[in-house]
Amino acid sequence: MVGDGSVNHNSRKFKAANVDGERTHLNVDYCNGNIKKVYHKLFDEALKKYNDKQTRSDRKIKNYYDKICNSKQEKPFHEIILQIGNKEDMGAESENGQLAKQVLDEYFRGFQERNPQLRVFSAHLHMDEATPHIHIDFVPFTTGSKRGLETRVSLKQALAAQGFKGGTRSDTEWNQWVQSEKEQLAAVMERYGIEWEHKGTHEKHLSVLEYKKQEREKEIEQLDNQLAEKKDEFVSVQNRIQNYDNGTKVITELEQRIENDSEYQLPDPPALMSAKSYKMKLVEPLIKKLKAVIKEVFFRYYKARDDYNRLNVTNGTLYRDNEKLTKINAKLTGENENLRAENRDYKLLRKVFGSKQIDNLLEQAREKQHSNQREKRFRNTKYER
Repeated sequence: MVGDGSVNHNSRKFKAANVDGERTHLNVDYCNGNIKKVYHKLFDEALKKYNDKQTRSDRKIKNYYDKICNSKQEKPFHEIILQIGNKEDMGAESENGQLAKQVLDEYFRGFQERNPQLRVFSAHLHMDEATPHIHIDFVPFTTGSKRGLETRVSLKQALAAQGFKGGTRSDTEWNQWVQSEKEQLAAVMERYGIEWEHKGTHEKHLSVLEYKKQEREKEIEQLDNQLAEKKDEFVSVQNRIQNYDNGTKVITELEQRIENDSEYQLPDPPALMSAKSYKMKLVEPLIKKLKAVIKEVFFRYYKARDDYNRLNVTNGTLYRDNEKLTKINAKLTGENENLRAENRDYKLLRKVFGSKQIDNLLEQAREKQHSNQREKRFRNTKYER
């Protein structure tokens, strides 16, 4: 779930009615920084550069944190809250609650590394409520911005920099990122023998492997649609370029008309017509008509040339996009085939050796992995001391 954020509640500077004070010492406080100090560290340099460029004092930003607090587009920080199960199956005081604590702890240890554009300043794992859960508060920022501060607050651009590009209304950067973090949490859960039940859907329970395969198929379908659109655009642009190439034929035909059509020829002067009358009645109207034709030809020529150059640039961009999408599609198709093969092998093992024996082997493997992780953490703690 996503919250508006209450850092004081998370750090237990004040306690709500649902908090058991006798268990507060079991909480884990990963960090509890001052958000204003975080803003100074992230944005002061960019703020100074921005203000130095301003010639009008009313355009200078005195306090960037205050500006974002009053912004209608951005929030000063965001908070996510993650929980495994509920009080019935993962109660904080139960053995499963301790397991949930281990999973959430391992998940958080990799959060900042996975999300370099989301500066975490407050993170707390709570064991003094009904179910273990973790609050993570972060400031999303982007660098190299061409508008406003070079480094500025932007959730959309921060997630885009991490590879989450918005698509449809239901497939925003935020939704893609949330799904990715759920998958990260599910991967840790799987190592501890906990499966992810996808509630709120009309599908049967999926294993993590099957779910990943299904998600890959959705991605491939979406990429196929994008690829088809790009191909259609590519053909359309090529047709337009061909039309401009055919424009040379129109110029040639116009040239022949001016050369041969009677309306563009200067007739012989009638008998008894003075030179002055000849000039005014015949020569000057023809010259005026020819000038109009020449102006129109030049106008159309330069406009066509400009459009032609623009289309060539667009054509090149579409070609590169097309190539990129094709490579991504091929990669995802390969990954999906591997997932299908792994899934078939997994089902075959269960069929041949029996589900119980496979479950026992998996349990042994998980216990060995947990033992190695504990030993690694113990060594790291020893070295830090």
